[in-house]
Amino acid sequence: MLRTHTIGILLWLGFLDLGAQYITEVLEYTPAPGQHINVSPWGDEDSAPSLIGGIEGTLSLGAFGGRVVFAFSGPVENHPDNPFGMDFTLFGNPLPDWSEPGVVWVMKDENENGEADDTWYQLAGSDYYFSSTLHNYRVSYANPGGTEARDVSWNDHLGNQGFIRANSAHTQPYYPRSGLFPDIPEEAYELSGTLIRGAVDVDHPPLNVSLHRAFGYADNRPRGSGAPTVPDNPYTAELEHSGGDAFDISWAVDAEGQEVNLDRIHFVKVQSGLLHEGGWLGELSTEITGGVDVAPNAGLSGPLDMLVIRDLPFELDTVSWQLELFLFHRGKPLALPDIDWTCSEPWAEVDDNHRLSVNGTGALTLTASLAGNPALQASASTLVVSSVATSRKNMILSPEIRIYPNPAHRAIRIAGAGEEGLTLFDLSGKILLEVDAYQTGSEIDITGLQPGLYLLRVGKGASALHVKLLKHQP
Repeated sequence: MLRTHTIGILLWLGFLDLGAQYITEVLEYTPAPGQHINVSPWGDEDSAPSLIGGIEGTLSLGAFGGRVVFAFSGPVENHPDNPFGMDFTLFGNPLPDWSEPGVVWVMKDENENGEADDTWYQLAGSDYYFSSTLHNYRVSYANPGGTEARDVSWNDHLGNQGFIRANSAHTQPYYPRSGLFPDIPEEAYELSGTLIRGAVDVDHPPLNVSLHRAFGYADNRPRGSGAPTVPDNPYTAELEHSGGDAFDISWAVDAEGQEVNLDRIHFVKVQSGLLHEGGWLGELSTEITGGVDVAPNAGLSGPLDMLVIRDLPFELDTVSWQLELFLFHRGKPLALPDIDWTCSEPWAEVDDNHRLSVNGTGALTLTASLAGNPALQASASTLVVSSVATSRKNMILSPEIRIYPNPAHRAIRIAGAGEEGLTLFDLSGKILLEVDAYQTGSEIDITGLQPGLYLLRVGKGASALHVKLLKHQP
């Protein structure tokens, strides 16, 4: 954690736009190890204060879990007249094909003591609901020592391990130095948060790719040319107005994934959301250059619906793949209606359960559109590699475990579970429901559950499978 003479003091500065409020206070800076840490301009004692008063700062959060906490000059209102429902915009330094998304959390000063000591609520972006997203994820980093760059080892609470690799472009130690970050233990420390699995391809240099998330993440979309106080519409692919990443306080969810109604917020936290190497670009690390409160403008409108498909692997080496997609309205998931799928190649097809099957090789693009509203669509692409070109009928596919409908409101059924035992958890790990021997197709009543995100375990032990369930509002 970085504390300087500017942190904890509210600074009233000249604003770039009349009436706009920018970041005026940085309360905490706790980076993860990374190539920009311990050096200017992105990771030293001047980096956090650089966010104050504008959008041209330089702050790196390092690898997964690195965080910064800040406040604007006053509370950010969840104002009904804000364009597209957006309440504030954060700016980073993403490139057209390179995103380093950060997870954003907000807090209301409910006890009115001016301290960030109340409850943090995550702003649920587009990837929050994907089965690949891990909540309450924890990583420990160990200090390799030395006065020059060395690989920093990490291990997570699931038993995985790896390294934040040193590179020749940045030769200083990557583990935060005690002189700059006295609150970080010198030997090792743990960081936690939400881990998202972005679509990253670093195996075909020099064209490294980290695809942008659909909406709801910092350091995700490039900057535009418009006024900073006029936000982009996050529900369109076009770069409009200010660019950057706009956020709606109404996306807030609690630790169990249930919606939270906040009329205003006082503090914002940004946390690096990926744990991934970026090839010659170094580790993926969220960078923040500033933020601004959105100005109300009831006359500015645009689309509020968005269809989002979870990214396909850059190379698909299997004959079958379960697709995931969500329909959002104002950033909140709806029950999925009928979907029409189009495949760019005749050797690929998607069934009614949104499962892709292939019997050929080459580039493949899938397009999903709403039945009856083909203008609302989304696409995903992959390269099907030659190892799967053998006859599909000679391969045995692994059984599919699927909840339907999902999202759901009143009841669910499970496909592919056989007579396995089922256990339903909330995101804190509390057991809510157990079924000893489920009969395939039997209905499970969920009317007693609060709207939110849940985890269903099918089976027991190491062979158990986990599937996410989203219960939506009626």
